[in-house]
Amino acid sequence: MWVGKAFGWLILVLTLGTSYEVLVRYALRAPTTWAFDFSYITYGGLFLMAGAYTLSRNGHVRGDVIYRLWPQRMQATIDLTLYIIFFFPAVLAWIYAGWQFAKMSIQFQEVSIFSPAGVPVFPLKTLIPVTGVMLLIQGFAEVARCVICIRQGYWPQRLHDVEEMETAILHEKEFQREHPEVAQSGAKGA
Repeated sequence: MWVGKAFGWLILVLTLGTSYEVLVRYALRAPTTWAFDFSYITYGGLFLMAGAYTLSRNGHVRGDVIYRLWPQRMQATIDLTLYIIFFFPAVLAWIYAGWQFAKMSIQFQEVSIFSPAGVPVFPLKTLIPVTGVMLLIQGFAEVARCVICIRQGYWPQRLHDVEEMETAILHEKEFQREHPEVAQSGAKGA
């Protein structure tokens, strides 16, 4: 989770870098040689490293026209089957091929061919197998969620990054109403 949040800051870096390029290009008539490389490398890193984080938040696009109508146990069973048949083999192939690709790029100290600045691109290519490992770890977590759902009959709660304060207060009041014994013991301990 912290990896996705850390790489999320690249949005700010990308915005500042692009804004700087626009300023010097149009206001000062002095474009940089590195702006194009900077933007695609930064966005590429952000895109690569956000995949596992998005999976942890159930944020990937899915066609769930029929899926959402199924009982949760059936959803979990289908998800578990698809993780085993498609997800894990694809991620393992991603890691293997990405490692070969990154290794070659590091050996040659590969730089961008699109600009005269010669910006190094091997760090970005190194993120390819790292992304695969992060997806693999998150895939194990998703499989665990499927197994829990199959056993309990409902999906375990996902963590949320941001929740409106009003919503959090309403949830707390609702919990206290449903569980007065917990609310009273909490008040006594305060």
